[in-house]
Amino acid sequence: MASRQHHIIMTSAPANDSRTEAAGQPSSVVDSELKKFSDLAAEWWDPDGKFKTLHQFNPVRLAYIREQACAHFGLGTETLTPFNGLRLLDIGCGGGLLCEPMARLGADVVGADAAEKNVRTAQTHADEFGLAIDYRATTAEQLVADGEQFDIVLNMEVVEHVADVGRFIADCASLVKPGGLMFVATLNRTLKAFGLAIVGAEYILGWLPKGTHQWEKFVTPAELIAALHAADMRVKDRAGVIYNPLAGAWRKSTDMDVNYMVAAERRR
Repeated sequence: MASRQHHIIMTSAPANDSRTEAAGQPSSVVDSELKKFSDLAAEWWDPDGKFKTLHQFNPVRLAYIREQACAHFGLGTETLTPFNGLRLLDIGCGGGLLCEPMARLGADVVGADAAEKNVRTAQTHADEFGLAIDYRATTAEQLVADGEQFDIVLNMEVVEHVADVGRFIADCASLVKPGGLMFVATLNRTLKAFGLAIVGAEYILGWLPKGTHQWEKFVTPAELIAALHAADMRVKDRAGVIYNPLAGAWRKSTDMDVNYMVAAERRR
């Protein structure tokens, strides 16, 4: 239950809570969401801080991305840098928790986030470790307007924070080269997700601040897959992610009732 920290689907926003972006089109950015993550920017790399759950969640996401991308592009799985030659975008990159391992895998990484404080935090951390990552304070709409394209687009725990899920997915899909991949991760809108991601994580276990989630804003797999199909993306794989309290770790599962991930290919 992470969003780029946590999960809260923002399928719609108040009329005065969104921006105007490239070419006069409404922006996907929701100002209240932007402020929330800007206020937390300094905490991204504290594994015991507000993003602790995301740090624990990260290994499952990384393994899934590597597995699916290597299979799709026919990459060697034994080399330390199988993503050499691939250009990758992490949209809504936050503090760079996915960008850095992607760069270490050899990818040419662009990390984009609408919150400038997040970008500064991410750049400072990457510089400390000598990682060449192109961080930008920008949006998907602007990247589309700039004519950018990538072999892989990571859209992880972001759709729940945007003003219009369908339009955001379409914009991100246009950033994927024909034959490229997009990865999407979010929370399912089920009673089980309400119980675990809101009641359990926020009010009982205290993993997340109270009020982090809005259950009605979660996105079902059917809704997400419909948006991907409408954007000319073909779903290649889907997987759930569950928490094992005995092991204290997250793992991939066939159970998509709460957290889930989707890998989709841009049609050639």
